Amino acid sequence: MPDRRQFLLLAAAVGAGASLAAVVPAKARPAKLTPEQSERLQAANAYLSGLKSVQGRFNQVDAQGNETSGTLWLKRPGKARFQYDAPADLLVVSDGANVMVNDRRLKTFDQYPLWATPLGLLLAKQVRLDKGVEITAVTDAADGFTVTARDGRKQTEGAITLHFTAAPLTLSGWTVTDGQGQRTQVAIGPLHEIADPDPQLFVLRDPNPRRGKN
Repeated sequence: MPDRRQFLLLAAAVGAGASLAAVVPAKARPAKLTPEQSERLQAANAYLSGLKSVQGRFNQVDAQGNETSGTLWLKRPGKARFQYDAPADLLVVSDGANVMVNDRRLKTFDQYPLWATPLGLLLAKQVRLDKGVEITAVTDAADGFTVTARDGRKQTEGAITLHFTAAPLTLSGWTVTDGQGQRTQVAIGPLHEIADPDPQLFVLRDPNPRRGKN
């Protein structure tokens, strides 16, 4: 079975607590962007800010090569749901304030502030890849480009790399690496706009409300 820690990386990255920073060593420095790279960064900003309510499929590969898949829903600003296919039996939900991770197989429930996870970057009302984070690379790829960022507050090591395809510009996935260099890659299929997603998709309560109580 895939390592549960890798599932938590997706929760912290959107897809798996860590913080926004999770592929660049701590010694990496902010990149000095060329005009072309700056233009691509602004295009990525505009694209992500333009995402409203969408649904699609995702495929995740963790550092050990374990592969899982599932369905995602995004409702910006603030809300997301990552529902893993069996046998993972894992659910990750952002309700606009917190990111909850329910592993029903292990009977665990974890919660993180949205702002402390990379989901906070993607689900912000106005996405600003040029503020609050440090861009360490904007790199050409065979089918588009990637943007690598780390925590601008420097509270954690690592980074998140967002993958974009071109013509048309589309978010195709992301790569997250923790401070120990463990990498989780997530590819997402075509995102389809949905007019009015069920509000209950973005609600997740601890199935054991007495958890943590004496």
